[in-house]
Amino acid sequence: MKIDMKNQVILIIDDDETVRNTLIEVLEKEHYTVFAASNGQEGIEVLEKIPRPCLILLDLMMPIMDGWEFLDFRENDRLISKIPVVVISAFSEQAKKIKVNAFLKKPIDLKRLLETLKKLNC
Repeated sequence: MKIDMKNQVILIIDDDETVRNTLIEVLEKEHYTVFAASNGQEGIEVLEKIPRPCLILLDLMMPIMDGWEFLDFRENDRLISKIPVVVISAFSEQAKKIKVNAFLKKPIDLKRLLETLKKLNC
């Protein structure tokens, strides 16, 4: 993947390949540089190798390390604790109790996603 440093970087952490690919396609058309991971552990590994993202899009229900575990890790890691997180999940009631910057219910309304990115200055 070609990294254009003029573009904002977004990390998608979601185990659903179709969701990841759709988000990558939409966000790249909006001129974001996008990286993706299929679970929280992979997301941590990707974060160590990429430019600091302006935002993390995070699913909650994933194998290996789920979104809640990723958020616990993030909270205790000074390098990534300040990166805004938008949860994307079908579990709306459980997710609303989490301390994140925004919540988007699956299936994702792409217009609302782009509006959320703007609101978060990403």
